[in-house]
This record gives sequence, structure tokens and C-alpha cells, in this order.
Amino acid sequence: MNDFETVVCDVETTMKYVVRGEKAIFHAGEREKSYWPVDEHPVIVHDVRPIADKLSFDRNGFVLVDEPTDVTAFTDAAELARYQRQTEALVRRLTGADKVVSFGPMIRTNASGAHGHNQPAFGAHVDYGARTVADFTRDLLPTDEAERRLQRRHMLINVWRPIVMVESAPLAVCDASTVKREDLFDSEVVGGLGDFRRRSLWGFNLAWNPGHRWYWVPHMQPWEALAFKLYDSNLEATQFTAHSAFEDPNTPPDAAPRQSVEMRTIAYL
Repeated sequence: MNDFETVVCDVETTMKYVVRGEKAIFHAGEREKSYWPVDEHPVIVHDVRPIADKLSFDRNGFVLVDEPTDVTAFTDAAELARYQRQTEALVRRLTGADKVVSFGPMIRTNASGAHGHNQPAFGAHVDYGARTVADFTRDLLPTDEAERRLQRRHMLINVWRPIVMVESAPLAVCDASTVKREDLFDSEVVGGLGDFRRRSLWGFNLAWNPGHRWYWVPHMQPWEALAFKLYDSNLEATQFTAHSAFEDPNTPPDAAPRQSVEMRTIAYL
């Protein structure tokens, strides 16, 4: 563990942005049907560990936490539900929220033969905005409570964790303080979260801006988690933490497939 923490590893890679001004339609389970006009740019992805203790949701939109879990069987429904409760408790602690709900757990891998739903997403994006957050609030809470919660401040936070140490297709996050609202363009996700029949989900894709500052966690470990804010009903607050899988140029040819689990949470303050 100490070796990974003391060796700083910034890398240069190619980031897939969306063409400025274009709306993308992403078919999660049938990616060949998607329309995502790509605008590629070289970027430096900085090692986040040296500054991890200085990060905050308010300033950067994301934090890296040491948060071990005793859940290992993420494909077991009961164990995954237990992990959801653990993740909700983490977000409650990080935000001071009165209530946290979770939805859309996804296990991702770039192993050969992985279904489209479960493959890492290469392309800078912000999963969902106000419309989809409100939809899930009304799905998950009783009607009266949902409307009451939506009148108060609420945040969409994704919690991303490796299941095994990340050797390939790592995740990069863009410091939300460097993302401008005019860099974001509408994205429609069809058949998202592993469900072909699900109504469309609405978020954003990111267009290139030279001011963006990207970070990653080299050799990220299962006891580490990235929590990043995608939406905040307080429009003055830092939010829109774009993220993407990327190709690390130092990945060895025999690197193990990435295995990760992500959970979307809505924190109601």
C-alpha cells in the first residue's frame, strides 16, 4: 500500500470528448447504435493521492476515501443490497445528509466478452442532471416525501470502487471546479443501468476546454472509493464532476481486466 502512495504517477492519454454543440444518444446495451461524435484531445491525468487530503465536494466535486468493505460477492443480490446500505451510510457521513437513497448499482469489466451494459464507459460525461434525479426521487420515495425532498437541497453522488486492484481501463475524474456549464451538452442514455426497457436517462457529455484538470488513482485498491458529485440542486455549488475510463499508456499487455462496482446515490439535506 505504501509503495502506491509514495510513487507519483501522472500520465498523458487521449481523452474522448464530445464535439462542442452536439447532443449525444448513448445506447448502453447496444453501443453500435449510439450517436456520440467524438472530439479527441491529449490530456495529462494527474495522480490524486498527493492531494487527496485537500479535496472536498465543495471545492473539487470529488473525494478519495479509504473505506474498506467486507462485501466481496457483488453478484449476490443480498450482498449487493448490503453494500448499498454501506454506501448510503458513507454518503450520509460525507455530506451530512438527512436521508440518502441509492439506485443503479453497476459492475463493470473490460474482460473479453463483457456485455455492453457492463463495459467501462470511454468518453467524458456527467451521468445525470436534474430531470433524472427527480425521476428517481419519485420512483424511490412516497409521493409526498419525494415532492418535499425535491423542494430542498439534494445532490447526486456516484461512489466508484475497484473490486480488485485496477490494472487496466482506470477511471479519471475531472475537477469540477474546472468544468464550465457551457462545456456540457445534453446526453440521452437509452436502456441504461442494465435495463433495455428503462425510460431514457438524461445527463451531459463534456466538450473540450484546455482548463480542465483530470485526476486518477494509480493502482486503485478495493479499500479505496471515489465519491463524486454529478448534480447539486444548489446551482451555485460546485458540481458536474465529469469522468471517463481511459487507456493508461503504461498498462502492461498481461494486465488483469478491470473489475469495479459503482453506486449512484441521492443525498437529501
